[in-house]
Amino acid sequence: MKLYLSVDMEGITGLPDATFVDSSKHNYERGRKIMTEETNYVIQSAFDNKASEVVVNDSHSKMNNLLVEHIHPEAQLITGDVKPYSMVQGLDDSFEGAIFLGYHSRADQPGVMSHSMTFGVRNFYIDDVAVGELGLNAYVAGYYDVPLIMVAGDDRVAKEAEQLIPNVMTATVKESISRSAVKTLTPRKAGELLRTRTDEAIHNIKNVKPLTPPASPTLRIEFANYGQAEWANLMPGTEIEPNSTTVSFKSKDILEAYQAMVVMTELAMRTSFS
Repeated sequence: MKLYLSVDMEGITGLPDATFVDSSKHNYERGRKIMTEETNYVIQSAFDNKASEVVVNDSHSKMNNLLVEHIHPEAQLITGDVKPYSMVQGLDDSFEGAIFLGYHSRADQPGVMSHSMTFGVRNFYIDDVAVGELGLNAYVAGYYDVPLIMVAGDDRVAKEAEQLIPNVMTATVKESISRSAVKTLTPRKAGELLRTRTDEAIHNIKNVKPLTPPASPTLRIEFANYGQAEWANLMPGTEIEPNSTTVSFKSKDILEAYQAMVVMTELAMRTSFS
């Protein structure tokens, strides 16, 4: 059994705010260490359950956060930026299941450090379905007929996952008090939970169906201000919807929609507020 693991950072145990996930802040190195240890708990459980291969994709910010020298020696790590498929780089139909670790809720929902890719995005839509990073990434997995078998993070992303994917296993390592405060397990207790949930998710794999994306989806991104929409609209094939900050793109498949999302959000981040 070959498993894919996408690891974000905001949903990692004990991390309450941006000082732990921003490489320029004083708590970042602590956050990296906890993130790496947490990833190893899941990897070890996967191998204990006879996984033949585990591929880990570092999926936060510049995507070079995991400490490769401390990652489980039998895992393979995808690290660094730029990646054509960002948080799902390397995912294809050779995998039997996917696990999302350290995930968070989407931008328009409560939850610790909730957002959708960048802080200029209010909402992503695939056709008329509102999704965050979790949903977009799960759709890519579904394109390859790979089920998302487990999501780990705070209580809010667990709820988001359960609403989107029937029978998905969730591991709640912390509860959101506000967007920058949590009630959290300790890393050791979270590790015990993650090993147990990973074991259960692997045994439950046949009960989780892939999240199949629409055949030719329309990607719609609602931005925080019109300047961001103008930048995103520089990508060919896009249009700004009337009287809104929403930019739409009709794609041939979810892979094209995903890459369009990456390009549009990167362009939108060039907006100047001065």
